[in-house]
Amino acid sequence: MTSDSCKTAGPAPTTMCRMTSDIFDGARDFLVREGRLLERRLFATLFQGAPAAGVVDALRGFRNPDGGFGHGLEPDKRCPDSLPVDVQFAFQTLVAAGPPDAGPLVGDACDWLASVAAPGGAVPVALPVMAAHPRAEHLSDWTFVPGLNPTADLAGLLHRMGAGHPWLALATGWCWSALERELPVDAHAMAGVLTFLEHVPDRERAGRVAAGVRERLADLAYFQPDPGDPEYGVTPLHFAPEPGSPWRRLFSDDAIEGHLDHLLTGQAADGGWALTWRPPSAAATTDYRSVVTVQALRVLTAYGRLTAPTPAMTR
Repeated sequence: MTSDSCKTAGPAPTTMCRMTSDIFDGARDFLVREGRLLERRLFATLFQGAPAAGVVDALRGFRNPDGGFGHGLEPDKRCPDSLPVDVQFAFQTLVAAGPPDAGPLVGDACDWLASVAAPGGAVPVALPVMAAHPRAEHLSDWTFVPGLNPTADLAGLLHRMGAGHPWLALATGWCWSALERELPVDAHAMAGVLTFLEHVPDRERAGRVAAGVRERLADLAYFQPDPGDPEYGVTPLHFAPEPGSPWRRLFSDDAIEGHLDHLLTGQAADGGWALTWRPPSAAATTDYRSVVTVQALRVLTAYGRLTAPTPAMTR
């Protein structure tokens, strides 16, 4: 399903095949046929010129009266109650869509985060209420312990959105204290830390902490440097999802190009991208495939491997 039209670019002779309309049409058709409303609305905003308000409207369906988000927004569990990981997913989606009118949702979610945070401001990935519902095997008791995952990512996303909230100030202080003791040893936490370091206002302090990231990469649990390894892992493209990322410099051109090659050729026959882990149900698997399909399109388009059609070219 890749294009026959290729070119050579970059300092190394790497072949960069651009996406054809067939591949883009296949991804769109997969989302129309199998995807959640949220990812369909996000696709329409990112690639079809639709207003971002549609993404916000879809997110409201996952919102609880307490201001948090739940109902399987992050699809690896089917818990209806609000969980920090679902708030994290909501913030990531809002950042991707860039809506101008999401302030109340963000503020209410911060109020909820403050209500479940530890005294220092950190929050866990999930809460014990999740245990009563279907969930992926990796979502075990460790998710109930407050930590940099997801506190750093949540704080970084809020700084990126220009939010102001007492919980954000508290969480930012907690993250600085944790990071100046030790960088994380898990790739998921490191990805969130890099979001925090990219957007936190204290740039000098961020630079000092970031100086130690490169030497930590090789020892990170769940870091996947090899694009040919079929096992699950956090790849360089999760750390640097676009060429303008400040973390692009952490990886060689060959590493980035290899992962882009692997991602570009990873589209399945049904038009979506597959998973390398097992969600708790067939429905959750389909939901998460819609998530990673939109993510794949975003990354490949950002790096120039795919050329998104203009809104007039989509149907």
